[in-house]
Amino acid sequence: MQTKTIVEVRKNANENNLSLLRRFSRRVQESGNIPKLKSTRYNERPLSKLKTKHATLKRLSRRKNYELLVKMGKARVGKR
Repeated sequence: MQTKTIVEVRKNANENNLSLLRRFSRRVQESGNIPKLKSTRYNERPLSKLKTKHATLKRLSRRKNYELLVKMGKARVGKR
């Protein structure tokens, strides 16, 4: 479960925009959200056994159908 951390920064009376942005960036870095997101960015779960089984059966049936078409002369073997 992911938790959201909201970083909020309010502008002080005598503060310019650049220092406000710097303070916000520092708060975001201190919150630790960026490294956490980057670590899980390309993480993919492995397929379940059932999905793997279905994909294998589908691939085998396609191959069998293709071989039948080649045998009947309706499909070509090799590159087009």
